[in-house]
Amino acid sequence: MRQPRRDTRGIVDPAELLRQVRFRRLAPAAALAELVEHYWFIDWDLDRPFEQHVVGHPAVNLVVLQPTADDPVTAEVSGVATELFSIKLAERGWVRGVQFRPGAFPAFSGRSPAELTGRRVPLAQVLPVADPGDRLVAAATDAAAAAVLDDLLLGLRPAPGESGRLAMRLVAWVRQDRALRRVEDLAGEAGISARSLQRLFTRYVGIGPKQVILRYRVHEAIEQARGEVDWAAVAAELGYSDQAHLVREVTAAIGMPPAAYAASLH
Repeated sequence: MRQPRRDTRGIVDPAELLRQVRFRRLAPAAALAELVEHYWFIDWDLDRPFEQHVVGHPAVNLVVLQPTADDPVTAEVSGVATELFSIKLAERGWVRGVQFRPGAFPAFSGRSPAELTGRRVPLAQVLPVADPGDRLVAAATDAAAAAVLDDLLLGLRPAPGESGRLAMRLVAWVRQDRALRRVEDLAGEAGISARSLQRLFTRYVGIGPKQVILRYRVHEAIEQARGEVDWAAVAAELGYSDQAHLVREVTAAIGMPPAAYAASLH
């Protein structure tokens, strides 16, 4: 079975997150592996509130959340984030999430994720499924909770088409290839025009190809901040015009310059 990825790309200060909560990723059923990146589960029991920040992947998430033991369980679909996502955790609570592969969500919903970009919408308004909250509360183990999510998603009979699969392949290429820096290069490799590529990404991913490229560059920059960093070299490696350009983009994404962020981790 394919194992979930273990990197922390997009998580601001992942070491502190792991000190505060129990965080794990689980693989979906094999029949869903093409379309679902992983399930992500978090539980916490805190003496004092803790705020976490995330530069989200260009992906749609299904999120089932109980913020504290006294709160109701809610289920929602979270579109591709357009700014830094922040959540304050307190007391004792949990979240069970599904991260769809970028480009995969229309296979489940028949709708473009562009309708959800920058939004969090109740599950019932997006997918024709029963609220899984009670079943997740009753799940005694992570495996049982993953089985609940498997049943929910398989019940939608997801059907990715050729265009959706192309969008997924192209986003995966952007994520893996640091040398890919221009929309025109991505379009050329796909054998389509830049305008057609823009329409494809808007329809299946929810944001344009330029935004996807920038998002993964920022992910890589903040990941490298965990070690000793030559920011001029990182800027050149990631295709920024100069170090100042990298500083502007990272600051816009996480609210502080990369050197200050790196210093905050040590």
